[in-house]
Amino acid sequence: MRIALLSYRSKTHCGGQGVYVRYLSRGLAELGHEVEVFSGQPYPELLDPRVRLTEVPSLDLYRDSDPFRTPRPSEIRDRTDLLEVATMWTAGFPEPRTFSIRAARVLRSRTADFDVVHDNQCLGYGLLDIARHLPLVATIHHPITRDRAVDLAAAPWHRKPFVHRWYGFLGMQQRVARRIPELITVSSSSATDIVSDFGVRPEQVRTVPLGVDTELFRPHDEPRAPGRIVAVASADKPLKGIAHLLNAIARLRVTHTLELRLVAKLEPDGPTEKLIAELGLADIVTVVSGLGDDELALLLASAEIACIPSMYEGFSLPAVEAMASGTPLVASRAGALPEVVGDCAELVEPGNVDELTRTLGALLDSPAHRQRLSLAGRNRALSVFSWEAVAAQTVSVYENAIARHQEAISC
Repeated sequence: MRIALLSYRSKTHCGGQGVYVRYLSRGLAELGHEVEVFSGQPYPELLDPRVRLTEVPSLDLYRDSDPFRTPRPSEIRDRTDLLEVATMWTAGFPEPRTFSIRAARVLRSRTADFDVVHDNQCLGYGLLDIARHLPLVATIHHPITRDRAVDLAAAPWHRKPFVHRWYGFLGMQQRVARRIPELITVSSSSATDIVSDFGVRPEQVRTVPLGVDTELFRPHDEPRAPGRIVAVASADKPLKGIAHLLNAIARLRVTHTLELRLVAKLEPDGPTEKLIAELGLADIVTVVSGLGDDELALLLASAEIACIPSMYEGFSLPAVEAMASGTPLVASRAGALPEVVGDCAELVEPGNVDELTRTLGALLDSPAHRQRLSLAGRNRALSVFSWEAVAAQTVSVYENAIARHQEAISC
């Protein structure tokens, strides 16, 4: 097949969407398919030289070095650029919509080059133009309505209108998703939530779990660092539950010698940085970001425990990577996490600092239980999650989309 894989942003080492593009494109190429990735900034670092990258540049208003920047007048090229900057200036998030418009413009002249188009959680209006000409599949990792609910609950009253405005693109995503017959999601929990929150039909949604590179993420021969806990958060947001973990760490340090390695890009002088200072944890909390795959794999394999304290997860690649690394896992009983980890992790009530503290402490005190979880997690990663299987299952969804599109044309 000739596959156009769309991703409105593809940050490689932070968040599941960029990882999904990297590994799925390689898995599809290894099956013999021709894959071309169309991405906005940040662009992906692709793993397979057979996969072509076509850049679809935005105004890059949220770049790490200059977030919420005001572009120079000379950067404005067309009405889509004006829409992007105007939406940002009015506290909205424009990228899903504006990327879809730009991608549709590019693909309009290249319909003969592809057999199927696969969107990675953009769900912008431009996709409906693409669907008139080519079979279309979309992946929804989880409905962003869940992010909005957690952010609204955590926001003070005077910030709630801005949270609503930021998530203004959700109405568009819901409307577009209802008009795409072939949707992919990564867990049955996410599938249920998408049907509920987006109003799509259950038969539209196919569950294809994510994979992990079990050669890269694996146990190492070196001893694990005593008392080291690792947590990976793709965003500095209440949804990720980092505040609950920090409070648990503050309690645990009274009785245990421990350190926390937090893989996240924190908002400068934001709530997480302030909480670390308020709790007096600066001496045992190390925050790192921008790690390469090799560095992240080494860090996970060096820890005695990995922790995912999220309030909601549609899948959680860090959970699978921790299991593949043989690192004992403590995770919230939230979203798809119980489905992903099975009986290979200790589960706690999301947001319950008391239970999280007790569970982490008991696991730190029990080398035998850590060893059991380590072996069980590694075996589950090997038997359940692989990118080769992900690619093959995704191709079967493409085949359904192509058949449906051809039937519609013939009618």
